[in-house]
Amino acid sequence: MQLKNDLLLRAARGEKTERTPVWLMRQAGRILPEYRAVRSSVSGFKELAETPELAAEVTIQPVDILDVDAAIIFSDILVVPEAMGLPYDMIEQRGPSFPKTIQSLADVEELRSTEAHLELEYVYEAIRITKKALNGRVPLLGFAGAPWTILAYMVEGHGSKTFSKARKMLYTEPQLAHLLLQKITETTINYLKAQVVAGANLVQIFDSWAGILSPAQYREFSGPYINQICAAITEVPVTVFAKGAFFALPDFAHYPCSVVGLDWNMDIATSRQAVGPDKSLQGNLDPCALYGSFDQIKAETHKMLQAFGPDRHIANLGHGVYPDTAPDKVRCFVETVKEYRHQPES
Repeated sequence: MQLKNDLLLRAARGEKTERTPVWLMRQAGRILPEYRAVRSSVSGFKELAETPELAAEVTIQPVDILDVDAAIIFSDILVVPEAMGLPYDMIEQRGPSFPKTIQSLADVEELRSTEAHLELEYVYEAIRITKKALNGRVPLLGFAGAPWTILAYMVEGHGSKTFSKARKMLYTEPQLAHLLLQKITETTINYLKAQVVAGANLVQIFDSWAGILSPAQYREFSGPYINQICAAITEVPVTVFAKGAFFALPDFAHYPCSVVGLDWNMDIATSRQAVGPDKSLQGNLDPCALYGSFDQIKAETHKMLQAFGPDRHIANLGHGVYPDTAPDKVRCFVETVKEYRHQPES
C-alpha cells in the first residue's frame, strides 16, 4: 500500500524531507481521554493490549487527535517473556509483576524460544487491523524490548531502581545470563519479523534499562544482542533507543540500524559526532518541557530542531510522554515541529 505520508520512513533512510517528521513514545495512552474511555471498558491494560480491535483503536487515536506522522502499535515489551512461558501481571499504579522469575539453568531451559512468537498472534492481528484502518495515512511502527531490558524484568520480577538481582546474575552467573539473552534474542527476531509480515513499516528496539549497566557490561550483555537483532531485520528500518547509554553511541554507529534514539540527557551535537553521518537520529525533547507554557514549548522545540538540523532527524521526546501531560501541550509540540522550516545556510 502506497503511503500518503512517508516522511518518517524517508527520514529514517536518510532521504531529504520537506520538514521534520514527528511522533511520540507512549502517544497511544493515558494522556488522551479517548484512550481512557476505551481502557475503562475492559478489565485493564493487558486485556486492552490482547484485544486486537481495541489495541488497533487506541493505536490510531493519536493519529486522529494529535496529527502525528506515525502510529505505533499499542502493546508492551513484556509480551515476549510471556510468550516464552513467563507470564506477568500489570498492576495498576505499580507496573509489571512476574509471579515466577528466572533463577536457575532449569528455569531458562524451560522457556520456549523458537516457537514463542507464535503465541503473539493477537499483536499481529492488531497490526493487520490498524494497517487496514490507517489506509496508508501514516507508517505503522512495531517494537520490542532489547534482550537486556527483558532479562532485567524476567530475573528481577518487577520494575526497580537498581535491578540488583538482574545485575547480580551478570557477575555471578554470566554464562546463564548469556544463555537467557540468546533465547530472548531469537524470540525477539522472530517476533519482529512477524510484525513486519503483518504490516509494520519500521521497528524500534527499546533498551529501557540500558543506562544502569557500566559501559563494559553493556558491551558484553546488551550491545551484541541488539546488534544481532538489527542484522536479522533487513526488511524495514530499525531504530535503537537505549535510554541512558550515551557511552554506547559510538558502538551504534557500526550496527546495521537506520535510526538511533536519543534521550533528553544526550547532547545533540556530541551524539551526532559519536554516531556519525550515516544514521538518522530520533528525539529528544525533555518530556517535562511539555509542562511548560505554550511559548516555552515552542521555544524549546525550536532549539531542539535547530540543534538537529534539517536532515536525518525524527522529532520525538527523549522518553515516553508522561501520563499527566495535557493533550493541548502535546499538540503544541507536534504542530511546532510540523510548522518549522530550517533556514538555508548562507
